[in-house]
Amino acid sequence: MGFGDSITEGADYFTSYIFPLWEKLMSAGYEFDFIGPRETKCRIGTLKCGGYSGHTVEFLDSKVDSLYRLYPADIVLLHAGHNHSVEENPVPHMIASYRSIIEKIWKINPQAFVLLAKVIPSGKLPKYSYIPELNKQIERLVKEVHSDHLICVDQAAGFDWKTETVKDKVHPNAKGAEKMASVWFSSLQKVLKPAPNAFHPEIIKYKDLPGNDSLSIHLFRPAGNAGDGKNPAIVYFFGGGWTNGTPLQFYRECAYFASKGYVAISADYRIRSLYHSSIFDSFEDAKDVIRFIRGHADELRIDADRIAVAGASAGGHLAASLGTIGTTDSLKADYLPNLMLLYYPVVDVRPERFPALLSPDSAKAISPLYHVSRNTPPALFLLGTEDPIVPVGTAKAFQEKMLRKGVPCELDLFERAGHPIFQYRKPLTKEYGEILDLSERWLERL
Repeated sequence: MGFGDSITEGADYFTSYIFPLWEKLMSAGYEFDFIGPRETKCRIGTLKCGGYSGHTVEFLDSKVDSLYRLYPADIVLLHAGHNHSVEENPVPHMIASYRSIIEKIWKINPQAFVLLAKVIPSGKLPKYSYIPELNKQIERLVKEVHSDHLICVDQAAGFDWKTETVKDKVHPNAKGAEKMASVWFSSLQKVLKPAPNAFHPEIIKYKDLPGNDSLSIHLFRPAGNAGDGKNPAIVYFFGGGWTNGTPLQFYRECAYFASKGYVAISADYRIRSLYHSSIFDSFEDAKDVIRFIRGHADELRIDADRIAVAGASAGGHLAASLGTIGTTDSLKADYLPNLMLLYYPVVDVRPERFPALLSPDSAKAISPLYHVSRNTPPALFLLGTEDPIVPVGTAKAFQEKMLRKGVPCELDLFERAGHPIFQYRKPLTKEYGEILDLSERWLERL
């Protein structure tokens, strides 16, 4: 649990460290979750935390007993030191509150780890000129307590408020939040056992965007770079309603298929929460992913004629769109994949469900259900029978259109499963293994 003030909680105009830390832990292969009564917004929607904007460490002390009983985190990341002024001479009271917070946590859970941070420096002076003295006293407190379950985390060292905060000179910008996340992660590695499966993809830019921004693919090569330079490829598109999501969703699958001799890719694309983009924008990016891969097939060691696309929900829609929209019975698009793995894909986009992302008169234009052709590649369609977004009838209609065009389409239904069939951010269920097994056998067969 991240526990602190606005720097933990985040806001629309600055970045919390919580999400970049989540990315580092996920990439390192840990199974974990952030908990707490509050939420910080990020590209995957929200993450839980204990961040109370505008409040002091004394306020946190008054909350921690009841809060920690409800959210007994194994590890507490405590960073709080703002919202006082130097005229108050606040340091002695703050140190007393830190000590009290630690004691209350350990009274409830003696095995909890508390990572107590030195506070990041601020350019808002003289108000926060007490922070250097506060950080000295934090270090002294940790030494006095002398417990291997209390760790001092030096968030102050190397943090440059001139380049790593927003205009208020207090709250971290994206660079500052990334730095805080890196410091937390280094300290957490002293507490956590090594995860069994860390992920190390190559991040390769495939598209430039306005404002010095860009989009990348996250590429996993076959073990030992096996193959003769003509490896099959599988390309995943994450879910999240074209609004949220991250390529990390499919790191597990990519690592698995790389171990089986595939070049496995999880692709980033524009989402509404970051780019105010539409479904059509997301689809344009998906097209460019396949164009990039085919255009660089030799250096990526990919067989350009064996590219499978896959995705879940909105990502499944993008995968299905690549195989249908823009391709006809007599014309193949240059982004046409060779196979499609569709995990509960939104093949019929209902404008009433996504009014911010498309207009009613454009829904059919971006719905794969209405664009199936003889050149559409074979598909594996996986769906839960209790899916509230993709009705079973819609999946069967898609399969029927495929078969009518002479294109193989296997539909597998998961009884009583919803949308999604499994949660990638939660402990994996048996359905995950079933989906992986069905996908692998289907890919090998075709």
